[in-house]
Amino acid sequence: MSLPLRIFGLAPDSIVDGPGLRFGVFVQGCSHACPGCHNPESHDPAAGTATTVDAVMEAILANRLVTGVTLSGGEPFEQAAACAEVGRRCREAGLDVWTYTGYPYEKLLEAAADPAAASVRCPQLDPAGVRDLLAVTDVLVDGPFVESLKALGLSWRGSSNQRLIDLAATRASGQVTFWSHHEDFPEKPSNW
Repeated sequence: MSLPLRIFGLAPDSIVDGPGLRFGVFVQGCSHACPGCHNPESHDPAAGTATTVDAVMEAILANRLVTGVTLSGGEPFEQAAACAEVGRRCREAGLDVWTYTGYPYEKLLEAAADPAAASVRCPQLDPAGVRDLLAVTDVLVDGPFVESLKALGLSWRGSSNQRLIDLAATRASGQVTFWSHHEDFPEKPSNW
């Protein structure tokens, strides 16, 4: 049975949510409600459209031009299990996965490592889902949007406090490692 997923919308051909041509999945529901958010209609967890991971994957895989998928919102980590499944299937299809979150990376690690503390500090986070979503994310764009730090010249983020974290390099080095933009965008997956 396919996991349920509540979405704010889909962007099948985004060029602003990471490098290359990307498929954007904007989930519904966000407890951060950052002032100045560019998707304030995505905050209410009861709004949006009910769908399934299977339906979202069908739409993603129908677009053979995309090189990656971006999970944004709303807050993907508040639907972490379903978003992790989307990410897992995308990686199997040869697509890279970027995930945007208002949570700092360190807080996500805490939630994944200590389920009891997570249920008190961040009851909207499922520790297993957080762990799984981090595991399938290539680049994590973390931190809340801060309107006073908004800068239009930033690549793929809205405010200067947000970080582009290369999760594979971070896991390998044991310290937060920032993703750096390369002029050459990813090629179309070879298995397509």
